Amino acid sequence: MYTMRISGHVKAPRAAVYRALVDADAVARWRAPQGMTARVHTFEAHEGGRFRVSLTYASPDAFGKTDAHTDTYHGHFARLVPDEQVVEVIAFETDDPALNGTMTMTTTLGDAADGGTDVTIEHAGVPDAVSAEDNETGTRMSLANLARLVEADTA
Repeated sequence: MYTMRISGHVKAPRAAVYRALVDADAVARWRAPQGMTARVHTFEAHEGGRFRVSLTYASPDAFGKTDAHTDTYHGHFARLVPDEQVVEVIAFETDDPALNGTMTMTTTLGDAADGGTDVTIEHAGVPDAVSAEDNETGTRMSLANLARLVEADTA
């Protein structure tokens, strides 16, 4: 298992970014990296609340962790600190033992000098079977999607 931290910047206040982290419709719009779509099945944004999300690849050549073209994960919100932090405990829905186990994704929001928000996402406990390069690329794409969504909504 490994841990990875990725940071990005959003030109919007922390409150706006936080809202996008805990709103199912917003998550469906920003969480999927390029070349994928997201579907939010369950989303209870409170500490202890459950969620279930599927990310589906557009390319017929891509292979999913859950089925032929989809990565589905579920989990719960371990900690929600409004405008500051979201901690999610996540597990893939998979038959592959190399992908089993729980991961923790911590998203931390900080004030930026320009009045925007610095966003740091830490993935802890990621199975080695998940390519670190793919995880980093996908996280950076999702952060860019988050920035576009929130910046457009606050413009």
